[in-house]
Amino acid sequence: MDSIWLTGAQWLAVLRIGLGLWWLESWRHKDKRAWFEGAGIVWAADVAAKHRWNAVRSGFDVVVTPYPKAMAYVVVYAELALGLGLILGFLTPVALVGGLLLNLLYLVLMIHDWAEQGQNSMMALISVVALFGMSWQTWSLDSALGLFP
Repeated sequence: MDSIWLTGAQWLAVLRIGLGLWWLESWRHKDKRAWFEGAGIVWAADVAAKHRWNAVRSGFDVVVTPYPKAMAYVVVYAELALGLGLILGFLTPVALVGGLLLNLLYLVLMIHDWAEQGQNSMMALISVVALFGMSWQTWSLDSALGLFP
């Protein structure tokens, strides 16, 4: 594979780190106080309640509605963990699969919000490319520790 300036593996690491920065920004710009007081889950519940797919409405009612405070913490700290894991390249395959699943959940929940669809679909695509390109081979703690050879 020919590339300019960096090797192919290094470009994949750049892509992985960029995705990590995107997750970190998702975490940084959240109003954590409002989320931990329930605003984020209340907003998501409103979106889910109006969703055209019954599976989304009922799934939200079963998984999220009974545990709003815990789910708020899960969402906020998952975004932080994904960001740090991808930037540092630590447990990278786990972070990439976790991020892909979270993006797909966001994509399905907010199926009517076209602005969100672009962000979530691009982040999901980057996760797939970084996963199958084994982006942890360069500039990562995984590589330094000999994890996921």
